[in-house]
Amino acid sequence: MDTTTALQLCRFLHDASLMLLWGACAYLSLLVPRALADTVWRMIAKPFVLIVMVAALTALAALPVTTANIGSGWSDALDAGMIHEVVFETTVGLAWQAQMLAAIVMICALLPPQNWRRHRLALGASIGLASLSLTGHASMLEGWLQQVHRANDILHVLAGGGWLGALVPLIPILKLLGQPEYRAEAQFALRRFSNAGHVAVALVILSGIVSTLLVLKRLPTDWSSPYQKLLAIKIALVAIMTVLAIINRYVFVPWIGRKPGRALLALRLGSISEIVIGIIVIALVAVFGMMEPV
Repeated sequence: MDTTTALQLCRFLHDASLMLLWGACAYLSLLVPRALADTVWRMIAKPFVLIVMVAALTALAALPVTTANIGSGWSDALDAGMIHEVVFETTVGLAWQAQMLAAIVMICALLPPQNWRRHRLALGASIGLASLSLTGHASMLEGWLQQVHRANDILHVLAGGGWLGALVPLIPILKLLGQPEYRAEAQFALRRFSNAGHVAVALVILSGIVSTLLVLKRLPTDWSSPYQKLLAIKIALVAIMTVLAIINRYVFVPWIGRKPGRALLALRLGSISEIVIGIIVIALVAVFGMMEPV
């Protein structure tokens, strides 16, 4: 495997892990009643411990892989001098330091006691996501415009991660909605997801438009450019996710009172579809995020 492909794979696994952790833990910590959140967390805790490990290991692996990609190939991956230069003399190195801090926060969150565990995981994931702005196309700009672009990038990944990650605990919440002892709290959590989802989707779309205009200064309509082609596919997939979210909210949710079985099944399938498409979007960004934006 060449260094570019290895770095793209590392970016994909790392970014996807952080977005799932941020969205799921922020949703359960801030918008779901405590008793229900504890029940749902017990249902999904094991996979999320694995996701924390993936986020930490890919953060660790990113340094030698990045060094090899910047240098002359795999022979430079463990070169002490090259690694020192990358870590302390580049924005990539600054981003890596922030990502390692995020990894430490998330790993420590798994240690006893369990109080505030989800809050600490959300904090660590948000630090990791915010650090991605240091390695994006905003680095091509200067002055206040660079800072505006970085702030917009942070908003974009946090909103996107909030949307995508929250869908994971939403699936068991929809399952618990059919059980009388959980129904009231599950309905409350569903309403809060819907309200927050409107905001998250709007922020993803608006910040995505701003990012495209800052980078390209036009729409990605030149399909002879690999960057613009992949960006256009990403935009189309996000549009599909938005349509699915609208159908879930305004078609299937009102069905719950009349046809609960069919409605809940449709909502679960719709949520799973959004997650799958969201993962594909992250993979695309991992690839074209390393391309020249022309």
